[in-house]
Amino acid sequence: MTPTPAARPLPPADTIVAIATPPGRGGVGIVRLSGPRAHDVGTAIAGRTLEPRVATYATFRDDAGAPIDAGLALLFPAPHSYTGETVVELHAHGSPAALRALVERAVALGARHAEPGEFTRRAFLEGKLDLAQAESVADLIEASTATAARAAARSLTGEFSREVRAIVDGVVELRMFVEATLDFPDEDIEFVRADNAAGKLAGVQARLAALLVRAQTGARLREGLTVVLIGRPNVGKSSLLNRLVREDAAIVTPVAGTTRDTVERQIELAGIPLHVVDTAGLRETDDAVERIGIDRAWAAISRADLALLLVDARAADGTLHADDAALLARLPPSLPRIVVHNKTDLAQTPARDQRESDADGRVREHVWLSALTGDGVPHLEAAMRAHAGVESATEDTFLARRRHVAALQAARGRLDAAGLHIGAASPPLELFAEELRAAQDALASITGEFTADDLLGEIFSRFCIGK
Repeated sequence: MTPTPAARPLPPADTIVAIATPPGRGGVGIVRLSGPRAHDVGTAIAGRTLEPRVATYATFRDDAGAPIDAGLALLFPAPHSYTGETVVELHAHGSPAALRALVERAVALGARHAEPGEFTRRAFLEGKLDLAQAESVADLIEASTATAARAAARSLTGEFSREVRAIVDGVVELRMFVEATLDFPDEDIEFVRADNAAGKLAGVQARLAALLVRAQTGARLREGLTVVLIGRPNVGKSSLLNRLVREDAAIVTPVAGTTRDTVERQIELAGIPLHVVDTAGLRETDDAVERIGIDRAWAAISRADLALLLVDARAADGTLHADDAALLARLPPSLPRIVVHNKTDLAQTPARDQRESDADGRVREHVWLSALTGDGVPHLEAAMRAHAGVESATEDTFLARRRHVAALQAARGRLDAAGLHIGAASPPLELFAEELRAAQDALASITGEFTADDLLGEIFSRFCIGK
């Protein structure tokens, strides 16, 4: 079920212009026009006839005929362009002043300044991209790792959208069957059982569950993982930060309380961006400055995806100090945590990892390492990879957003409710049909077949200008 332009808001009828290359100086800068008057405006600036998809060398001039710059002009007639409208690109030198002058000349000729993401929004409105593909354009630009860039490219080619539409097709098939069955109320139970509606629904649910796992991995790949290092003073948090980021990002001294503020660095771990936050040692103190650092540490904990509680490996039998146990108890129950027993070099104990269940039945991971020597750090990195979900990040992973994951979860909930209805002795087919409709709407919001205008505005406003 591919969405058609008729199912979307009508594209605007004006012509837009923007600088399409990043801010700053460079060898080449591009000014892009899109809309019904793009050809006329581009021709007026170039002073030459532009042939479709041919690079034409020209001197770009202002309204008085004075040269602004010299470069190449390219014409892409509608609908064979990125936006689906007529597009003209002016390739000039990467002078910010010259590029701004070209934009202002285009505005004087009848174009207007483009809003953030407006070129891609027009591509969506013209049916050149669906909404998930349009979002992947921004994700590809913003990708911070090569793995994320490849995943965004797969989304841009439509892999994620095809998976969603395949599930939608299965839901639509069930809806058609149910609607037909409702026309024969006296025989509805026999119809349901004869056509194995429950079995077909189970097949759709299984496919959706698999897609949800991939989307959650893709969302993690896009957003990264925020890891916060916590613990009492002088347990080696800053040393571990320096070891993980492979640089002296934090000051390390034997003096307890050296770190007074959070120190943040980003690293890449198996293709996943990790935001590692070192925090002040957590303890009771009368020092006003240290108190502020501790407050900021707890604020960082509230935003974290994973907590590493560092403790001293020299503790007897590896047991936790009462203060360490108290810190664990104060962590949000939903926050995953790993207990890192640091200073194995001083404790003369081997590096290793171990899992155990606490009194509440939750699995707690322990890793023994030396941040000073690096011994055992691979154990910790493996545990962090598992928490990030990158063990399942393969070459077929696509990038996804939180709204995609939320939509898939909403659809799963609706299909689960539909399963309860269809499993009843006397299936309430009207309720079954309503759950299927709601599931389809949730899935369709991913690709933009049914999407509110305010959501479109929110999505495209996060794009850079010129894209």
